[in-house]
Amino acid sequence: MGIGLTMETSEQNNYQKKIAIINDLSGYGRCSITVQLPIISAMGIQTCPIPTGIFTNHTGFDSFAVKDCTDFLHSFIDEWKKVNISFDGILIGYLTNPAQIDFAKTFIEEFGKESTVILDPVMADNGEFYSGYDSKIAERLSELISYADILTPNVTESCILTGKQFKPYFKTDELTEMAEILTRDRAKRVVITGIDSPGFVSSFAFESENKESYKLYRKKKCHNERPGTGDVFSAVIAADALNGIEFLHSVERASDFVAKTLKVSDQNNTDSLNGVCFENFMSIKI
Repeated sequence: MGIGLTMETSEQNNYQKKIAIINDLSGYGRCSITVQLPIISAMGIQTCPIPTGIFTNHTGFDSFAVKDCTDFLHSFIDEWKKVNISFDGILIGYLTNPAQIDFAKTFIEEFGKESTVILDPVMADNGEFYSGYDSKIAERLSELISYADILTPNVTESCILTGKQFKPYFKTDELTEMAEILTRDRAKRVVITGIDSPGFVSSFAFESENKESYKLYRKKKCHNERPGTGDVFSAVIAADALNGIEFLHSVERASDFVAKTLKVSDQNNTDSLNGVCFENFMSIKI
């Protein structure tokens, strides 16, 4: 199964579809828009990035510089309305403050009436909030659930959004309960990622419109944890959604693709802070 320019797409595409990506941009370290834009583009979707912040390199490094773009964000709405842009999808990732959350809401209200909205509620991992996030920001981020069609939280974020206690391991019925809570509103599809079990990491896919439609995808753990894997995962999910790929199949494809990029990155002895070598699978013949 290949992810690249020869991926499965809907035969009903009469024009090139477009997706807006609201996320941060890191110049080095392969995460966020830096990985999502090329992957989604390679899957046949025009990508229109809206950087919430510009980082020299991601926050996993000991030192980095950042330019907050909050004050500039509404210019995207103002200028894109002038040229009458419409979007088939909106992918939302890293939002750092209440003003950016409000911007995401306004953007969806302006451009998302007929769009598929994919929300990756970036705020925590491994049972802890990321630096700069807390329960107050989490509460505001939870408001975006009612604006989304597809959710891609990791297991820590799922616990925060559903009020459940984080723990090392989860049973299928516990994951199902969280997924049901997350899909009570607009979102009907959710995939909970980063679920630990001895020797494996799993993703749990759930569709609320069919209570029997859920599946746990397990992959062997790689040696190194790497940044950007959630961004790679959500990029495939977003592009597949616009290309008409069935959701459970899409989660399988995204899981397989992330596993392949992790494996080749370890084989290449790539510094773990430099993310995954997704470029190895983005071949193009000119």
